[in-house]
Amino acid sequence: MKIKQELSVKTNLITREGYLQLQQEHDHLWNEKRPEVTKIVSWAASLGDRSENADYQYNKRLLRQIDRRVRYLRKRIPDLKIVDYSPVQDGKVFFGAWVEIENEAGECKNFRIVGPDEIYDRNDYISIDSPMARALLKKQVDDDFEVMTPQGAKQWYVNNITYQK
Repeated sequence: MKIKQELSVKTNLITREGYLQLQQEHDHLWNEKRPEVTKIVSWAASLGDRSENADYQYNKRLLRQIDRRVRYLRKRIPDLKIVDYSPVQDGKVFFGAWVEIENEAGECKNFRIVGPDEIYDRNDYISIDSPMARALLKKQVDDDFEVMTPQGAKQWYVNNITYQK
């Protein structure tokens, strides 16, 4: 099982879907995965010599990873602020927007601007803390904007903005 790495995060904003997903992850780890791994660790420990017991060592490490992630989620979830869609946002890029942009070469990108806790395992989400998202905020369809990259400034054009309602 792959446990997500915790990074230092700046923004405490999250979409309702992202919040529910974090709660579901916590509940799964605490109520299902941890008891399952604890049983395996207990069984492996009962076999005797733990220093050469691969089941014991692997599952003990997995238990530490689960506990670390649960501690992180318990600390992080209460600090998060859920941002729901508001009709006032229509027509401009704000948190939670699905945005389609295009550069001078005609390359199109389509992604959703979300909180830093939601971007894992998703190629179509970007963090509100990213330079691209910061440059996009409050832009409208047909607006041009510039993003600084390691290769220099890049020009983009906003094609479409939608929200999940």
